[in-house]
Amino acid sequence: MSKILILTNHSYMLYRFRLELIQELMKSHEVVLSMPFVGHEEDFQALGLRCIETDIDRRGIDPATDLKLFRTYQRLLKKERPDLVITYSIKPNIYGGLACRMAGIPYCANVQGLGTAFQRKGLAQFVTVLYKLALGKAKTVFFENRANAEEFCRRGILSAEKETVLSGAGINLERYPYVPYPENEAVRFLYLGRIMREKGMDELFAAMRKLREKFGAGVVLDIVGFYDDEGYKAQVEELAAEGIAVYHGFQSDPAPYYAAADCVVLPSYHEGMSNVLLEAAATGRPVITSDIPGCREAVENGKTGLLCIAGDSESLYTQMARVAEISPATRQAMGQAAHEKMLREFDKRLVVEETISALFK
Repeated sequence: MSKILILTNHSYMLYRFRLELIQELMKSHEVVLSMPFVGHEEDFQALGLRCIETDIDRRGIDPATDLKLFRTYQRLLKKERPDLVITYSIKPNIYGGLACRMAGIPYCANVQGLGTAFQRKGLAQFVTVLYKLALGKAKTVFFENRANAEEFCRRGILSAEKETVLSGAGINLERYPYVPYPENEAVRFLYLGRIMREKGMDELFAAMRKLREKFGAGVVLDIVGFYDDEGYKAQVEELAAEGIAVYHGFQSDPAPYYAAADCVVLPSYHEGMSNVLLEAAATGRPVITSDIPGCREAVENGKTGLLCIAGDSESLYTQMARVAEISPATRQAMGQAAHEKMLREFDKRLVVEETISALFK
């Protein structure tokens, strides 16, 4: 039985979005996980997986810390001697990829979005060089949307034949089945995710204040997630005190919050493929999101949801007001169409099949 080593920066995210793939790989391979322990590592272990705790500074750019991670991966490869390595997120992709390349071990990387690294010019040039070195010998590199794959081609990081574009991580339609549309007195918008500037918090809060001026108590924002930027805590508390928002904190099971929502809102600046949009749509909820790669693919504008201009609070307000003004029956029909789109295009089983096919071609 061959051994597959998976390198990632977040045990919780790996469990939530890649569990089905890992379970399929376990049928024919020994699978070992290397990751920071931030949730669900015990669930992985209960499945019979060996988990190696690996510290990663996900956001820092300290060269000494990153060099330490690279050397950690070198030692890990020497000890485990895997037949194939799969990496997720930027630092495992780069430092795990470099370590695999130097050791002559086959590896495949997953680019789950371009993130802030490609938003800042100087950093983007540096990351481009690192990615060229790290991914030069990869078997294939998985992308969650076509635009990100084309960006890597444009930068000369990869050739097109080494790219595999998937429908994100896909959506488990058994875990997120269609749920009957709620009968709320007020129109409940839901934001679910990390609370940080790049998710469009400034625009969302500005739009909600304007909506409250127009609709009064007829609109409410439910917020589910943790503070990735503590600077927003005071704003959320103020919105809650004014009755504009309800903060629910981080929730390990988002399903009840999708079920209670009239519409899910994600005004993000950049995404690989938003799992929140896929989960919301599978549940049967219309969505409002930014017209950007990683978001627009999950929406048929005007049919399953609405697209707005990223970073534009007035555009977001306009689309949220449209949803607040249409009838519940129209919103329900949009949600039904969203669910059907997930059935056609984003079924997790199909994504897992495509992934495994590319891993072992």
